[in-house]
Amino acid sequence: MTFRLYPLLVLLCHGSDGVCPPMCICVSDTAGCSSCGLTKLPQSLPTYSVILDLSHNYLSWLGVGSFKKMPKLEKLLLTHNELVSLEEGVFTNASSLRYLDLSSNKLRVVEQHYFQGLWKLEELLLFNNKITQLEAGMLNGLSSLKKAYFSLNQITYFPFFSITDHSHPFMSMLDLSSNRLSRLPWVDVKALPMLVQRGLYLHNNSLICDCSMYSVFWHWDLRGYETLRDFTEEHTCTIYGNTRSFVRFLRQPRFFRNCTVEKPMSLPVTVFLSKLTVTEGEMVRLDCETSLSSRDLSFAWLTPSKGYITQTSINDTLMSLFPNGTLDIQATKVNDSGLYVCTAQDMKHALNATREVNVTVVLPQTETFNTGYTTLIACMLSMLFIFVYLYLTPCRCSCCTQPGPRSVFSSSRRSHHRSQSSKRVAFMEPMLTEEKTEWPPKS
Repeated sequence: MTFRLYPLLVLLCHGSDGVCPPMCICVSDTAGCSSCGLTKLPQSLPTYSVILDLSHNYLSWLGVGSFKKMPKLEKLLLTHNELVSLEEGVFTNASSLRYLDLSSNKLRVVEQHYFQGLWKLEELLLFNNKITQLEAGMLNGLSSLKKAYFSLNQITYFPFFSITDHSHPFMSMLDLSSNRLSRLPWVDVKALPMLVQRGLYLHNNSLICDCSMYSVFWHWDLRGYETLRDFTEEHTCTIYGNTRSFVRFLRQPRFFRNCTVEKPMSLPVTVFLSKLTVTEGEMVRLDCETSLSSRDLSFAWLTPSKGYITQTSINDTLMSLFPNGTLDIQATKVNDSGLYVCTAQDMKHALNATREVNVTVVLPQTETFNTGYTTLIACMLSMLFIFVYLYLTPCRCSCCTQPGPRSVFSSSRRSHHRSQSSKRVAFMEPMLTEEKTEWPPKS
């Protein structure tokens, strides 16, 4: 009884803003209708909802204006349903939508009218459908789109030319992995914005091995794109289109030994590469020098620690972006290391250019005690003492000896002393063999 009264209490709190369906759970700004066995959309939904979960049901059709009474809706979950297509105008008056999950359905064609009016949409999930065709204008108007997932479908062609800096300035990820792409329009792929190229997933496709393909991936691998690094084994291409004979082109480059990849790609986007090593705590100034000569340019930086920043979005006292594109970092830290990408845009002539700076921040070097000289001096002193010990023997001149009768005992003791001394030195004194000893007469 308490479980059924709770949605009613929520409804009373919101007045006449909508009715929570009896099979759903409505809490605060969330309406949860997951796994309710729905075959069609409930006639009444709370208009105040920000999150609507309709996943794991049996919805096969959505009519025009299905969510027109939910102007605050930002997150819509329709995953794991039976949707085959979407009627035109489904998302009328749902322009606040930021997250749309249509994965794991039965969509076959993505038409250009599907997402009309969703100019605030940031993430679009269409993976694990049965998509075979994508219309060229399907992403038109999605100017806030950041991530689009099209993996695990049957796509053979993607309209790369529809994604530009002007139409999708914030897009940083495009997942086309695990599809049926065989040949790509490499001219259009190389013309993609740098952020999209860095976040383009193409592994587990049926790409045919050729020099154009290898040249693009070779340069992306040289720049250390994570889309290649994380899926090295899954990047394969087929030889002459034969699916049974394939090459892991990031592991087996010998197949492309006759391809010319040393020359830079003829990109519409000019790239300037540079490296910089600084000590932690130092100030760094990164300029955005490009080939564009226009004075009316807009600049944006992609930083490893702060993400995507512009003059209007930056809010950091330690980092400043000037109108000429120069980025100042007041006091660098070790976690500021990484690749900094500056994009200069000439909106009037529809041109752009990119500058990449690889910054490495190292810790200050501590002064270490250099023992090289002290070790050398110690060795020299040790050798000096050895030579003194070996060669500077006691004085044996006649003036140093005391007079006294020579006896057998003293001669014997001196010979014994000399024989003992010979064990410690590297030379022997000449023995007095020719000296006659006077023996005392026998008594």
